[in-house]
Amino acid sequence: MVDLQATMTQGAFGNLVGISQQAVSDMLSRGVIQPGGTAGDWLAQYCHHLREQAAGRAAAGDLDLAAERARLAKAQREKIEMQNEVTRRMLASVDVLQEVVARSGRRISGVLEAIPVQLKRRSSLTPDDLDFITREIVKARNQAASITVLDLLDEDDVEDPDGTEDQSEAGGPDGD
Repeated sequence: MVDLQATMTQGAFGNLVGISQQAVSDMLSRGVIQPGGTAGDWLAQYCHHLREQAAGRAAAGDLDLAAERARLAKAQREKIEMQNEVTRRMLASVDVLQEVVARSGRRISGVLEAIPVQLKRRSSLTPDDLDFITREIVKARNQAASITVLDLLDEDDVEDPDGTEDQSEAGGPDGD
């Protein structure tokens, strides 16, 4: 019979619970069981440690199974939410968005290129005026073609950093 009120060697405690002396030493170094404790203290601390492991809760530095399961569940939930948004057509891949923007750009480019020709036929603008309009359209088209996602993100920060519109540029509160 073991006296639970007495102190016990690491080897004797290992024999009592069915683990090696090295495993007991490791538990002492990790703080699972406290040095100088009685056999009863070590047994209670060891049982507590086993219950924590079985429940998936981590001791210091151990794998936290409950947290891992929670992270996995969150990732699965986010994946399903994204799939639902795709199904509802509220979310599209970058490839699809790039194709939409490219097609829109080609259509707009055709309209812009036709403006100088239409103006030449329907107005009394001078060739210099038409050349100026053509250059401005080319500049606008080239600017639009060179825009990247990063440019758009930077613009959002620069255009209205505090969420208020600059009234002086808008011509006052009425926009006049």
